[in-house]
Amino acid sequence: MDEQPANPFSWRLPLYGSAAAIIVVLPTMILGNGFGTFLATLVLGAIVGLIVLVVLCLTVHRRSRAALLMVAVFCAGCWLLFKVSDDVHTAGRWLLQAGRYKAEVLAQPNPPNRELKHAEWDSWGFAGLEDVVYLVFDPNDSLRGAAQNHAPGKYRGIPCSVVNVRHLEDHWYAVQLYANTDWDRCG
Repeated sequence: MDEQPANPFSWRLPLYGSAAAIIVVLPTMILGNGFGTFLATLVLGAIVGLIVLVVLCLTVHRRSRAALLMVAVFCAGCWLLFKVSDDVHTAGRWLLQAGRYKAEVLAQPNPPNRELKHAEWDSWGFAGLEDVVYLVFDPNDSLRGAAQNHAPGKYRGIPCSVVNVRHLEDHWYAVQLYANTDWDRCG
């Protein structure tokens, strides 16, 4: 007759850890990088982190491996999800609102000085430091290399130096400028 171990490993606690990480980072994924979102994420992180620690204290004597794995999954999940949250936010927003933004940008007259057509895509800031991201239409895909290399710099068709260029689809890019810089005022 096979005997069952007295205290089998349960995946329930590590799953709770991953769900808790999703709850903490979800506002950033949905709403972006605004100051209010940052505060919401901070408050959620404190509350959910406290709950995870209480669960750890209550279960560590019975299911020590699962309880410790729950904390590790929570910490790793928060870190990983926070790292990709901006990409998830941008991709989701592009999926839901691309048609409206494309129509707005393409309706613009050709800009002077061979600049690329653009519209404000996203912005956030706090304490006088405002970051702006523009949706840019690049008919020649000259920004593709910048998007692949994630290299900050100065690029043809954009009057200011940029922090980051993201490829959304052929001819369409999200271009983040340096703080306190907008398309018409380069620092």
